[in-house]
Amino acid sequence: METTTIDTRAWIERFIAEVERRGAELTELDRRAGDGDYGTNLGSAVRRATANLETGVADTPGAVFTAVANAFLNTGGTSGPLFGMWFREFAKALGPEITTEALSEAARNAVAVVQWLGKAEVGHKTMVDAMVPAARVLSEAAERDADVATALREAAAAAHEGAASTEDLLARRGRASYVGEHARGVVDPGALTIAWFFDAATA
Repeated sequence: METTTIDTRAWIERFIAEVERRGAELTELDRRAGDGDYGTNLGSAVRRATANLETGVADTPGAVFTAVANAFLNTGGTSGPLFGMWFREFAKALGPEITTEALSEAARNAVAVVQWLGKAEVGHKTMVDAMVPAARVLSEAAERDADVATALREAAAAAHEGAASTEDLLARRGRASYVGEHARGVVDPGALTIAWFFDAATA
């Protein structure tokens, strides 16, 4: 089972809408565990992504993700470039149609790049805590030849579980690591954003 370019754009538009609708929630999480600018920076990135999609030629799934990647890469803060590299790997792996195998490759490569750049591992209370389990279940879905819709639903569930796991963690990377115990009890906003990203694919 494959999905089309129109579906890909709708996926990203739903993700953007969720970030804009719940941006204050991300800001509050980051205020409690970081410097409080995450929601603002993410909002700027998705608005830039919208502009890129409106002015550019996004006629393939890869082109859609390239527009998003470029928006994030040109956003300030630590998370903007990391998300930009994450989306760039999706742009590189996805062809004219999206398959489960391509999604698996995209997520696997994206995790590798983000971990190489950010030096974060699972358990460090970062976006990686949601990225890694989502990539793992996509790989498992590809191995058993699951359809795209099933694979993305499973990835969303895994990402949410990973994001929820960050609540009780002591941060080892990122801004939250500077505030120590004050960040315990707070879900990492980057991990939550990854969960929303996969949620948007399943709507």
